[in-house]
Amino acid sequence: MNANLLALGAIALWASLAALGVALSHVPPFLLTGLSLLVGSLIALPLSRFDLRQWRVPASTLALGVYGLFGFHFLLFIALRHAPPVQANLVNYLWPLGIVVMAPLFLPGVTLLARHVFAALLGFAGAALAILGGAGGAGDTGWAWGYLPALASAFIWASYSLLTKRVRAFPTAAIGSFALLSGVLSLLCHALLEPAVSLSTRDLLLIAVLGLGPLGGAFFLWDAALKRGDARQIGVLSFLTPLLSTLTLLLVRGEVPSPSIGLAALMIVGAAVMATRR
Repeated sequence: MNANLLALGAIALWASLAALGVALSHVPPFLLTGLSLLVGSLIALPLSRFDLRQWRVPASTLALGVYGLFGFHFLLFIALRHAPPVQANLVNYLWPLGIVVMAPLFLPGVTLLARHVFAALLGFAGAALAILGGAGGAGDTGWAWGYLPALASAFIWASYSLLTKRVRAFPTAAIGSFALLSGVLSLLCHALLEPAVSLSTRDLLLIAVLGLGPLGGAFFLWDAALKRGDARQIGVLSFLTPLLSTLTLLLVRGEVPSPSIGLAALMIVGAAVMATRR
């Protein structure tokens, strides 16, 4: 399958994250992430045809996977607790820009063309407009130290995505071991940092959807896309994530998208076309 289509599949699943997160906002974030990642790891079973040998990777590769999946979410949750959520989310969405501009630093033989740089900047501007416009404004202003972990989380996901192309080749099913260990670490953080809660049947069903979708299936599609495609093109396509996420959230709330969302869509689609044309 075409790499860009696989990436778009991951992006489409990530677009549902905000809406599901709102529905499960009463569940402590580390508990939510841990359970969802454990559910997501199960996707590797049919993907590997229940051959657990495909889950095995060198310790350094497993460490890279935990660095990406656990490190990203750990720092993002810290950021959302210590900075205005809209702005922290915007800073976090520097990761697609990071993939584009850092590709020549991490990947041998990759050069950055002027159109990739321009497309990345245009995509980030559109992403910013989608987030801020979808939130009804910029919200709180001023400096908050939580922006630092938001920036660090963006760097982690961008560098993880690029470094998976540098390590020894591993089957996409091995993402299951990344998710499994990251889920266990998240539950450990829940036990140490969060209050105990009881979950309803509805909560468990939504967590299963979250695990099969944006916190599970998306990671497998993302890995498959990176193995097959151009990281620069995939990075620019990723700017569709905040746009689709905002539109999904507005749809769930029954709200009408603002003109700024329409402009953001044009900017992001234009950036994606510019970056992916040959």
